[in-house]
Amino acid sequence: EEDSLSPSVRLQQKKKQARMIQKALDAEEEAFKVRMEAINCRWRDLQAKEAQLKAYTQKFEKFIQENDEKRIRALKKASKERELKIQREKELLRARRELEVLKNKHQKIYNALQKYSIFNKYLEDVVKVSEFEEIREVIGRHKTLVRMHEDLLQSAQTRMEMIEKAKVLLAQYTEEKEDKILQYNNELAQLQTRFDQAHSDVLIWESHWAHIQNTAAEKTLMLGTIKMATLNLFQ
Repeated sequence: EEDSLSPSVRLQQKKKQARMIQKALDAEEEAFKVRMEAINCRWRDLQAKEAQLKAYTQKFEKFIQENDEKRIRALKKASKERELKIQREKELLRARRELEVLKNKHQKIYNALQKYSIFNKYLEDVVKVSEFEEIREVIGRHKTLVRMHEDLLQSAQTRMEMIEKAKVLLAQYTEEKEDKILQYNNELAQLQTRFDQAHSDVLIWESHWAHIQNTAAEKTLMLGTIKMATLNLFQ
């Protein structure tokens, strides 16, 4: 039946078939352009998210560095405070030793004065062989030493109270700093978890992008094959 058709009719039919094929190819190409545009939009979104993730990572690294610096400063400060505490304890121990020495001296002087007050004749002899001219000068010297002893006791008591207050303040400050360090460590652990999750999400999106690229390459190869086959048919 085809042989019975004239060449012009067959040519018209072939042209009609070619137009239909070209129309189908144009529609397929348009659909492919739409898909590629969607892929490009998705790729731009991924690039934007990657930039955001990079900025967040830099910010996180900066925060970690600042946190380490704060922690180092806090440790240094705590070390200085411990050294100050040790120094104050040494000063307290030295003050107690001095107080003990003064107590011993006071006791010796007091015992001597009690002994000498009983023996007036002996005190007179002492005055004769000492730098004092009268017994009352010896008694005045004793009273002066007693007052000095009381002043020293008062001063030592004041120092002990100040040291106790300093110990309380130091303990409170140490506890507060330890709580802050624990809080910073907890925040650091949470941020590390979030960072690991973000890194995992990046790997997933990279896998998706590789899949998209492979699919696009397959579609491009298929389109080329279709065009080549259509050209061969047309020829």
